[in-house]
Amino acid sequence: MNADSQSGADFLVSAAEIARLAGVTRAAVSNWRRRHADFPAPIGGGGRNTLFALPEVHTWLERHHKAGDVSDEVLVWQALRGVYGDDMTRGLADVSELFVSGSSESLDTGIRSLVKDLAAQSSPADVVAGLAERFVDSAGQAGSEQVSSPRLTRAVRHFAGSVSGTVFDPACGIGSLLLALGSGPEVTLAGQEVDPSAARLAESRARLAGKTDVTVRVGDSLREDRWPELRAALVVCDPPMNVPDWGRADLLLDPRWELGVPTRAESELAWLQHCYAHVAPGGRVIVVMPASAAYRRAGRRIRAELVRRGILTQLVALPAGMVASHVQPVHLWLLARPSSPDSAVSSVRMVDLTANDPDGPFEPTPDQVVDVPLVDLLDETVDLAPPHHVAASRTDHLAEYMSVREALAGRLHEMLGLLPPLAAGPGSLDGATVRVADLARARLVEIIGGEAVSTSDQLDTDYLHGFLCSTANTRRSTSGSGSFRLDARGARIPRMSVDDQRLYGTAFRALEEFERRVRELTELCDRAAALARDGLTGGALRPAPGGDAAPPQ
Repeated sequence: MNADSQSGADFLVSAAEIARLAGVTRAAVSNWRRRHADFPAPIGGGGRNTLFALPEVHTWLERHHKAGDVSDEVLVWQALRGVYGDDMTRGLADVSELFVSGSSESLDTGIRSLVKDLAAQSSPADVVAGLAERFVDSAGQAGSEQVSSPRLTRAVRHFAGSVSGTVFDPACGIGSLLLALGSGPEVTLAGQEVDPSAARLAESRARLAGKTDVTVRVGDSLREDRWPELRAALVVCDPPMNVPDWGRADLLLDPRWELGVPTRAESELAWLQHCYAHVAPGGRVIVVMPASAAYRRAGRRIRAELVRRGILTQLVALPAGMVASHVQPVHLWLLARPSSPDSAVSSVRMVDLTANDPDGPFEPTPDQVVDVPLVDLLDETVDLAPPHHVAASRTDHLAEYMSVREALAGRLHEMLGLLPPLAAGPGSLDGATVRVADLARARLVEIIGGEAVSTSDQLDTDYLHGFLCSTANTRRSTSGSGSFRLDARGARIPRMSVDDQRLYGTAFRALEEFERRVRELTELCDRAAALARDGLTGGALRPAPGGDAAPPQ
């Protein structure tokens, strides 16, 4: 089967798929489009999803000697795209249903023949696995909300460890997490998915992979729980994120909210509690959460309940680039339902993998892990972000505090010497002044970007800048509404000899340096206070014997 044998004018390919056909990078395809006037014109899509006719692309690749072999799988994929367009979830579901049930009335006759021919070369399971992989690879397009990326799937599999019993995914999409965690014969798979096509595909993929104990039901898990009695050994979920209309108004009295009713902006905490409601005593939960859910003010009370009850066992900050639909970092929240009152955890393991490669490995090093006692998490913010706690655990409070304290003592000693020596003045300088606009007309000053710059050795620049910042000139630049707009041309400066100007300029330079050091000193003071408070309250520091707090000399 080859491209020329297909009538498929409807076979469309993206730039990424052209790159795969030719065995090059997507950047190379972009270069071809820019440099070759005869490169096929787009016939659909736009931006990253621009589409080209496969026969035209194949002809161009052959003509320029850039063609690789077009696989039969690619031709099947393009045939499906020609019929189903962006609804590839339904197309793949129809293909998998053909192999599972032996028939699929909705599948185009020509495509049915193509996929059967392809299956004869390997197996139905391999065909569906290959097409599903292509679907996942194109998940930046329509359907990305139904896809857990291979990276994320591997990470969840790693932290799940040994799995047995019933595994449940209430937002299973096309079934990637269920398949990753349900390979053993002792595992039963259960899922729910709001998209009927994705639900069909998830169940068919599992059956083709040899799992007979699998059931995926259709419906919105939050609004229409199709598994009300299920209590699983492991619940996994990569839920939709940032969904404002998750049904809160209709679910205020729902018994699933045993940790508190999530706000309208906290749909992820609704999914978290839904998952927890379906786990058996002694069972576990792994939920993919946005990083902001660990510290957002709206979710503080629910986070506090998770910690207080000893339900939250581990929180893992993953690297950026783990999710198919966006590049923002995500966290894994691991929960456990205590099997008895004394089996609740006494600390939460925080793991910070944000600096790791998103392809793994996911085994943390000792300096990426810290076990935080529950009491240390129950403050005003209940901040559960692992990077915050792991970084704090690596801080040598005593060494840093002593270093900052010593630097602070040195800066305090320097400050007095930075203030310029001043004497009594004439009382007023308003009598003999000149407008900067007049100096500009005389070409003694140039206005550049609203700032006045001296262009003459008869006018000291530091003197000029110092008086431009005077209280009188600031008032002139402030409107009645309180807004400030520096107008250098309207400012006035005193008339005096250049020697006197230089004396003033030296004083103004000293004041600027003093103000800069004051800002640095303020930062040091804040750092010293924060280190002292964190160290004292966290146990890393204690008051010195005898209360000796004299600064180092």
